[in-house]
Amino acid sequence: MDRFIEVSLPKRGVTATAKLLDDRAPITCEAIWNALPLGSDVYHAKYARNEIYTLVQAFAPQEPPLENPTITPIPGDLCYFTFSNTQMSTASYGYEAAAEQQGNQAAHAERDIVVDLALFYERNNLLINGDQGWVPGIVWGTVVEGLDRLAEACQDLWRTGAVGESLQFKRAE
Repeated sequence: MDRFIEVSLPKRGVTATAKLLDDRAPITCEAIWNALPLGSDVYHAKYARNEIYTLVQAFAPQEPPLENPTITPIPGDLCYFTFSNTQMSTASYGYEAAAEQQGNQAAHAERDIVVDLALFYERNNLLINGDQGWVPGIVWGTVVEGLDRLAEACQDLWRTGAVGESLQFKRAE
C-alpha cells in the first residue's frame, strides 16, 4: 500500500503531497515514517542549486544505508543525507553566525549526527560540495501533487530569505 506525506512551508502557506518510495528505499522510508512529524528551520542550498532543506536530530535506530542513491536529483525528489557535526562546522556554511544572531546554538552544534531532509524543486542539480566533494543522497520520496506551488515558494525563499520559515514533513491525512 502506498504511503503519502505532506511537505510544507507553513509561513508561506504552501503544502504539497509526496509519495514514499518504499520499493526503492524501504529502510529510509520506514525510519522517516516512524519519526513523523519532522521539520525545523529551512535553508536554501548554496551548492546543489534548486534545493531547500532542514537539519534535524538523527531519529533512526541505525542510520540507513545508501539505498536509492543519487548525485543528480530531479524536481520533486526528497533526499536524506547524514552528516557528522564536524562536516557542517565550516564557517562558509554560516550556521553558527545565523544562530548567534538569533541568540541560540546552531541546529547541529550539540549533535554527533545531523540529518538533512531536502526537497529539490527544479532541474540541473548536482550534489557536489567544495569542501567535501560528491555528496550522494538517498531518494526516499517524490512530490506527486503541488510541486508547482512549492517551487514558486522555494524561489521566493531564495529571493526574499528563509528567516522565520520552516520545512515540515508529516503524514498525509
